[in-house]
Amino acid sequence: MKRFILLMMMLITALNVAAEVTLPIGEFSRNRLNGWEQKSFTGETRYQLQMVDGVVVVRADSHAAGSGLFKEQTVDLEKTPFLNWSWRIGNRLTGLNEQSKAGDDYAARVYAIVKGGLTFWQTKTINYVWSGNSAKFSVWANAFAGNQVMMLALRDSEAPLNVWHTEKRNVRADLQKLFGEDFRSIDAVALMTDTDNSRGQASAFYGDIWFSKD
Repeated sequence: MKRFILLMMMLITALNVAAEVTLPIGEFSRNRLNGWEQKSFTGETRYQLQMVDGVVVVRADSHAAGSGLFKEQTVDLEKTPFLNWSWRIGNRLTGLNEQSKAGDDYAARVYAIVKGGLTFWQTKTINYVWSGNSAKFSVWANAFAGNQVMMLALRDSEAPLNVWHTEKRNVRADLQKLFGEDFRSIDAVALMTDTDNSRGQASAFYGDIWFSKD
């Protein structure tokens, strides 16, 4: 009887683990930046692993610079459509027209990227941004890339500073809504803190990033 109960407990545990399907993208809390590369547009935002509140995260400091960290990794959105992460910012970027090229700066943003192969214009990207001026859940086309890159404000000027916020987005559903296509996978994830267009300054922190089934 005891053996039967033990076997049942093991089975339940295995089923629970199987149900919690996850795909790690950024394992910063394990002091890792494996597979992440820096891409510079103007100058270089400084990215470094740092212990904050007892957990290792990525700290970003931008001074009139625009560069990001990106990781090429195929994600099967049929298996793990939900993108999860936490972030916080140290200051706001205010007084910018975020829908203009001069104001296309954000204290924090996370990208989900579908590559177009050799045809660059077929690349599609969602920018989940911490907006300084647009209302929460506002959507607009990027000032530089047009409808290839759609901006979605998850946090706005009312979100408190220096406080961790946790996000969970159904990327497959967001891609369908914003581009009208059912993408079954993405090819890369990126994060960026940038102030190159406004010549300003911003700091932000990014926690672990992963995809999940639910």
